Amino acid sequence: MAASNLKEKTAKGIFWGGLSNVTQQLIGMFIGIQMARIVGVEDYGLVGMLAVFSGIATTIINSGFTTALVNKPELTHKDCNAVFWFTVIAGILCYAILFFAAPLIAIFFNQPRLTALSRVLFLCFLISGISSVSYTILFKQLRIKTLALTDITAMLLSGAVGIAMAFHGFGYWALAFQSLVYVSTGAIMRFILAPWKPTFTFDLSPLKSFFSFSVKLFLTNIIGQISSNLFSIVLGKFYDEKKVGFYSQGSKWMFMGHSLIAGMLNSVAQPVLVSTNETPERQRQVFYKLMRFGAFVSFPLMLGLAFVGKEFILLAIGEKWLDSVIYLQLFCIWGAIGYANILYSMLLVTHGKSDIYMTVTLLVSALQFAAACLLYPWGITVMVVGYILSYIAGVFVWHGYAHKYVGIRLWTVIKEMLPYIGATLASFAAASIATRPFENIALIFTLKIAVSAIVYLGILWISGSKLLKEAIAFGLYRKIE
Repeated sequence: MAASNLKEKTAKGIFWGGLSNVTQQLIGMFIGIQMARIVGVEDYGLVGMLAVFSGIATTIINSGFTTALVNKPELTHKDCNAVFWFTVIAGILCYAILFFAAPLIAIFFNQPRLTALSRVLFLCFLISGISSVSYTILFKQLRIKTLALTDITAMLLSGAVGIAMAFHGFGYWALAFQSLVYVSTGAIMRFILAPWKPTFTFDLSPLKSFFSFSVKLFLTNIIGQISSNLFSIVLGKFYDEKKVGFYSQGSKWMFMGHSLIAGMLNSVAQPVLVSTNETPERQRQVFYKLMRFGAFVSFPLMLGLAFVGKEFILLAIGEKWLDSVIYLQLFCIWGAIGYANILYSMLLVTHGKSDIYMTVTLLVSALQFAAACLLYPWGITVMVVGYILSYIAGVFVWHGYAHKYVGIRLWTVIKEMLPYIGATLASFAAASIATRPFENIALIFTLKIAVSAIVYLGILWISGSKLLKEAIAFGLYRKIE
């Protein structure tokens, strides 16, 4: 009975998480297309230069304590209240520091406009700290529909504001206020809808029990933020904002697709893996199924985006962004395997292995930094290739620890992935042949998607894919229900 309930809960979480993410990505795609058509390449580059500072500040505010809350089987009001006030105080301090550091950031990048822009954009993480515990409570309770409501509402409102400002010529300010409205709306809604509310009791002593676990996550996430934004820093320092704009636009569309998969897995993976901690064999089976589901979605979606990358960029945002295609295609390789990284790291974190989480992230970041330094003379594209190869190598390191502590088998993981990799590549081959006689970009784009989807699903259906049939059955069940 418990296994059945967990399966149902996981399926519902993935269903609502997937529905939410598909909706968000469609809305985000529409908004992104409109913004990219109106706002200049240089404007995107200016905002992209600040990504690392926002990421580090957000990490400082969360400090790993929210993850510790999810891992704790039973939460008390004192636990949640302590984390809430810590995030609020940390947010205020971080914003104050970065507010006064804004001129130095502008000098570093030799962009005077960054002073005022950063002071407005950094308000995002100050506000987001208010709802971090509210989000954690909703997430821990698998209230995916509630989280979906807040995210979609925030996206619609912020998109309307961003497009309106861009249309009236506000340039990079449109991008900044779009982010600010998105974060503010989501934070306020989560704070209101969450069943828990803070009290004015400033007792931070419960943080001590989380500290040894959380401090490692904190350091790890700082390293991860620097690593993931390494190229924005390098390009912003040594190249002009136009180069950063092309890079940011290419990676943006990949991350939009990747966040669809990550959102579905993040909505259920950690709570479900935590719930099976006491039954290792059952946890391994849950992990393998999550890995299989990730492959089922990730390979056709991410590699498919690379496959239609040129046509997508030309049709969606125009020829002025054509130089971003190569970055989009390369990062889609990263995105296709990225879901495995998420699952491995979550599995180890649920076992309290934050020290391993830190070690592996530090190792991968060091590899990526070394790749950037060594490959710099050969240009940006070669640097990105080295960055991606370092990331893929890191997945095998993650697996090594997962095997050691949880007993996850590499061959079993590969077997879970292979059918979906094969079906994906076969579908692309069929689509390439089908589109060869045509020259119209829109027709090629449409045919590539249609033929690939039909062939991919057809191969899985003929081969008797249990996952595909379960997905169809669950979709029909939800419709009837």
